[in-house]
Amino acid sequence: MPEEGKKKRAPRAPIVPDEPAPRNFAPRGIAAILAPVTRPAFRRRAPAAAQILADWPQLAGPELAARAAPLKFAGGTLTLGCTGPMAMELQMTAPQIIARLNLALGHNAVERLRFEQQAPRPASTPPARAAPRNTAPPPRNLPTGELGAALARLYQGIKSRG
Repeated sequence: MPEEGKKKRAPRAPIVPDEPAPRNFAPRGIAAILAPVTRPAFRRRAPAAAQILADWPQLAGPELAARAAPLKFAGGTLTLGCTGPMAMELQMTAPQIIARLNLALGHNAVERLRFEQQAPRPASTPPARAAPRNTAPPPRNLPTGELGAALARLYQGIKSRG
């Protein structure tokens, strides 16, 4: 009779290494290829953070985007860089800013705002328009006056686009 304190051991199976899975050289979808690459990047920075940083002017609106810039987003806290006096003003409207961002993102990602003082940014000037590449003379039979000038500009615009 076996002793009551000891359990009977089952015989062990021999350790045999698993055979590697056969390689499949068939075409794969892009999602299968990109997943191992994007997973570590999304682990470091959440998709919501990437969207806030990339689409800030559209999410915040032109007025807020001109006054503040997102610096980082972690743990539900969005850090915005702005001038000192502007931080006080934005702090008063923080609930509206948070609601607007969460509505645009589709879920409550932003819980609070934090402000960091930065030097004022110089006003950005719009880029100069490039000169038309293909300047063909307008047709000769255009009317004179403002209408003719407008039709000539329209003709130049159409010709420059190719």
